[in-house]
Amino acid sequence: MSDPLAFQEGNAITLLETGQEYFPALEEAIATAQVSIHLETYIFENDRVGRRIAQALMTAAGRGIPVRVLVDGFGSRAFVTNLLPLLQTAGVRVLIYRRELSTFSLRRHRLRRLHRKLAVIDGKLAFVGGINIIDDFDAATPDHPRHDYAVRIHGPLVEPLQTNVQRLWRLVSWASLQRRPPPLPPPTGPFPAVGPIRAALVVRDNLRHRRDIEEAYLEAIHKARREIVIANAYFLPGLRFRQALVEAAQRGVRVILLLQGRSDHPLQHYASRALYPHFLANGIELFEYRRSFLHAKVAVIDLYWATVGSSNIDPFSLLLAREANVVIQDGEFSRSLRQRLELAINEGARRLSPARWKRQPLHRRMTSWLAYQLVRLAIGLAGYGGRH
Repeated sequence: MSDPLAFQEGNAITLLETGQEYFPALEEAIATAQVSIHLETYIFENDRVGRRIAQALMTAAGRGIPVRVLVDGFGSRAFVTNLLPLLQTAGVRVLIYRRELSTFSLRRHRLRRLHRKLAVIDGKLAFVGGINIIDDFDAATPDHPRHDYAVRIHGPLVEPLQTNVQRLWRLVSWASLQRRPPPLPPPTGPFPAVGPIRAALVVRDNLRHRRDIEEAYLEAIHKARREIVIANAYFLPGLRFRQALVEAAQRGVRVILLLQGRSDHPLQHYASRALYPHFLANGIELFEYRRSFLHAKVAVIDLYWATVGSSNIDPFSLLLAREANVVIQDGEFSRSLRQRLELAINEGARRLSPARWKRQPLHRRMTSWLAYQLVRLAIGLAGYGGRH
């Protein structure tokens, strides 16, 4: 299996847990920007948090800083009618990735969304993760925030991030304006080493990088010797991924999956549960997070390899959406993420045993089976069936 990653040495990377850590860090970076701001997000909500970030972006634009915001046309449908006019009036340049034209459209390409969450500030600081611009606290769980992660990056890894966001901005400009957009400034350099961490940016798109994120996971799983911990919001892996996890467990690797116990998308949640009996029968440990909504897309393998990003392990992320993850090879960072996942398991999750699963009412098991078949049908209609 070929390695799709181009690792960069010399980075300083900080783990940020939930919006409680991420949003203040992002706001501070926006407030101190001196050259440029580029933000990409799937959801940009008109709520307490969304208005705070919007105000920070408008204030930066008022200082003369070029500010670019790229949002997904489906995930940020409400943004188009409320926050978009305010930002544009304040001088923020905004583009919509695949704007929604019809609520009831069933076009195949409608499932190809911009799902990644990136920010690049001054070409010297970047954020990558799974956290949308939306309030972490939900009415159903007002005491505990949505559980998710991001990373703040200084160092050489910022260069491919800046190049990547500029390239997509140019592509969407072409599609939106039907004319050649003005040239974008080149990546700001140099990018000296500022820390000890070795890391790589890995993206999924519909051109040259269709399988890169999945291949990065599989490479690490195949090499695992002691432990695999995956926390993922929407977990519906294809056949190769499932086989890799089972084979790891069979050769003595401890495999732990932290998945959703509460879900804002019931169809995907119940479809994932259809795979539980197979995993449990093969010695894989399953935990459902119930303290709040689990939105994480992270993993730690052998306390050395880690990933943080926007990609779920399901057909929508691995086959259709634009995603971005950072893969990190560093013991200290990996141990820190592992400790936070252990705390999340201990404080907010429930372990599922084979015996407990067998006691599930028949109607729940049938619901899972039907949901799984519906998701497979949707992927098939989109033209992405087969072994995945």
